[in-house]
This record gives sequence, structure tokens and C-alpha cells, in this order.
Amino acid sequence: MKRIKINNEATISVLIMVSLGHLLNDMFQSVIPAIYPMLKEALGLSFLQVGIITLINQLTSSLLQPLVGYFSDKHPRPYGLAMGMCFTLGGLVLLSFADSFALILAAVAMVGIGSSVLHPESSKVARLASGGAKGMAQSVFQVGGNVGRAFGPVVGALMIVPHGQGTIRWLALLSIVAIGLLVRIGKWYKKQIELYGKSRSRFDITNSTHLSRRQIVAALIILLVLMFSKDFYMANIQSYLTFYLIDRFGLSIAASQYCLFGFFVFAALGLLVGGVVGDRYGRKYVIWGSILGAAPFALLLPYCNLFWTVALAMFVGMIMSSAMSAILVYATELLPGNVGMISGAFFGLSFGLGGIGSAFFGWLADVESIRFVFELTAFLPLMGIITYFLPNIKS
Repeated sequence: MKRIKINNEATISVLIMVSLGHLLNDMFQSVIPAIYPMLKEALGLSFLQVGIITLINQLTSSLLQPLVGYFSDKHPRPYGLAMGMCFTLGGLVLLSFADSFALILAAVAMVGIGSSVLHPESSKVARLASGGAKGMAQSVFQVGGNVGRAFGPVVGALMIVPHGQGTIRWLALLSIVAIGLLVRIGKWYKKQIELYGKSRSRFDITNSTHLSRRQIVAALIILLVLMFSKDFYMANIQSYLTFYLIDRFGLSIAASQYCLFGFFVFAALGLLVGGVVGDRYGRKYVIWGSILGAAPFALLLPYCNLFWTVALAMFVGMIMSSAMSAILVYATELLPGNVGMISGAFFGLSFGLGGIGSAFFGWLADVESIRFVFELTAFLPLMGIITYFLPNIKS
């Protein structure tokens, strides 16, 4: 098979910049759950309120994404990325002095709106800069976000938890740097639009799957169920792993944040592995292995000692995260030519399901216990068995 390589230094630099922008955006996002223990103690929040914070953040960062993607397919806005980061800047400033539950909700909503603009637009920019190597470009873009999510807990442990909520203002200053970076990307994006018109038409691909409409609808429903199982499980780990380690093993807040950092690092590694394996052996097999294959380890996790709990959390995170790129590429192959809308819909769905799952598990932790939540969610990866019914769209 002929391999397409990106050999244009200009497009490589754009890919690096868009990945860095994704890194900063998702780092700002992941700082929010990283400081949950501090906010819970300072404001006397319940687990349900912690879950509602995640729900508001995830819903604002998810519901708008398909709309932004659909609009950008038809009417690209080169400087929309920088405008989205301005919302993030406002949210971080507000979060730095928020002293009530309502202000925290407003702050995380603004950060979520900024994220809803960045993901579909950045995904399109990465595709434009791919030089034909669309899979590799998407991997570079998504890994930036995973690395950013990994750094969020570290920033929380090293800077915010020891020195207080007010130090979030330093992240606001960093978001100004991100705005400058996104303005540079916008200038390049504008030139591409002037040269080629709407970015959508230049990179359309033909639907060679020959699936009927009924088969495509059925495949999309299966993908939705798989996203539910993956994102509900991952939402529990991302939002409550720190609480679980503190409650069961007596870890400090800082030590639990480092464990969460490790989880995000392994999740980023899983994304890369999933992309490579999917290109070689097919998306369906990656989806199958990444969700159902994680089930034995997820089922063991609630009954292990500290070392194996952390190790299995990282390993399960690596396995399950590999499904995201495979699901996204599989969906674009079902409905080609709608990159912005598909990216926005699936990124948005992932965030939305994560927010709903976090709120639900927060309520359940208040009613039962955080340990019960981890024992219950361990069964979610078993839903990966329905991958068997996905059609093989490539030999």
C-alpha cells in the first residue's frame, strides 16, 4: 500500500500549532476536574454538585459542536478558533475567584463554549494541512488534546492545590498565548479558503462501502451504544478516580492527581496505538478489542490493592481510548464528505455522555458510595460485544 507523507514544512508547522492549541484547550478543560477535591472541601459541595459541574461543562462543550461543525462546513470562519479561546479566557478568569456554586457553573460553561468551537474547526484545519495523510494528521491533532488532559491534573497538583484557587489566573495568561497561536493558524486557514474555496469540497471522499441506508443507520446506532459504554466508564475514572484513591487507600490529593496524570498519559498512548492498528487491520477490530477487551481488567480493578488499582486504571484507559479515533474514522467512512459535522457530532457526543455519566455517578456515590460506583461501572465494557454486528466497510 502506498504511504502518503507530509513533506511540506508549512503544513507540518500548522499541524504542530493546531495540536498545541488542542493541548492548551484540553489542559484548561482537565484542570477543572483536577481541582474538584479542593472545590468540594472549600465550598462544601456534595458529589452530586461535583457531577453537575462536569455536566454543565461537558454539555456546553458538546451541544454546540455539531452546529459549529455543520456551519463551518458551509461557511468556514478562519478566526473562529481564536474567538473560541476568548470564551475560555473569560471562564478561567471567573473560575479564579468564583466563591459560589453558581459562579463555578458559569465559569465552566464559558470554558465549555470555547472548547465547542475549537474541536470541529481544528479537526478541519488538521485535515486541510494533512497533505493527503488524513489519518496521521488527525492522530497528531487528537494526541495534542490527550497530552493536554494529562497535564491538567499535574497543573492542579503542583500549582493550584498548594497555592489556592487564585493561581488559575496564571492559566488565563497562558490562554492569551493560545489566542495568539490560534490567530496565526487563522491566517493560514484564510489563505487556504482563498485558494481552494470551501475546505469541505477539496477533501471529500467517495463512499465506496456500498452499504444500504438501513445498514448505515444500524451501524450508527451501534456506534452510539459503544460510545455510551466507553464514555460513561471513562467519565467515572476521570471525575472520581482521585476520590476513589483518597477514600479507599488514604492517598493525599496531590498523590491522587499524579495517578490521574498517569491515566491520561496512557490514554494518549492508546490513541496512537489505536490509529496505527486501525490503519493496518481495520477499524472494527480496534473498536472490538478496545471496549470488550478492556472488560476483564475493568472487572478486576475494584478488588485490587493500590498498586494494581492504579496500574489497571492506566491500562484500561489506554485500551479504551484507542476506540475514539477508530469510531470517528469509521463514522466518516459511513458518511464521507462531512468532516466538520461528523467530528463535531462525535466529539460533542463524547463530551455530553461524559457529563451525563459524571452527574449520574456523582448522585450514585452520594446515595451509595464511591466504591459501589467503581464496582458497577466495571460491567460497562461488556457492551463492546455488540461490535460484532458492525458491517465490515473495508476488506
